[in-house]
Amino acid sequence: MRLRLPLLIAILSVAFSIGGASLPEQTVWSGLIIATNSPPTEPTPAEVTQIEGTLRKLFGYSQFQLIGEARKTLKTGEEDWLATSKYFSLHVDSRGEKADAYVLNLKLFQEQKLLLETKARLSKASPLVIRGPQVGDGQLVIVLVVQ
Repeated sequence: MRLRLPLLIAILSVAFSIGGASLPEQTVWSGLIIATNSPPTEPTPAEVTQIEGTLRKLFGYSQFQLIGEARKTLKTGEEDWLATSKYFSLHVDSRGEKADAYVLNLKLFQEQKLLLETKARLSKASPLVIRGPQVGDGQLVIVLVVQ
């Protein structure tokens, strides 16, 4: 009986390593955007242009200024990163994968004050767009996209 237990453990560990199909290495772009209806002061950044139609439809704003961003290549699916601007920062803690999506813990800070803490799922087919607080005559919008 003693010889069977190590063999069973070895078989189970191989089965779990084979069975846990992971997502391929992917890059996630995170952006902190100020959305307004004021006249444009500069062209819309390329990363924002890809989802500009969605942002206009969801929030009704016509201009989008990128104030902070981060790009992270996920190899294990459990990486952390930070997108920062002058007053806001987004801490992203990836907690692994489930059903072809990354499970994320998100924390939004205004300077040192925690404004939002939530869990979310992010996949290539479904970018994550979150309405943040009012900022001046606009609104903070948080966007995460698998590229």
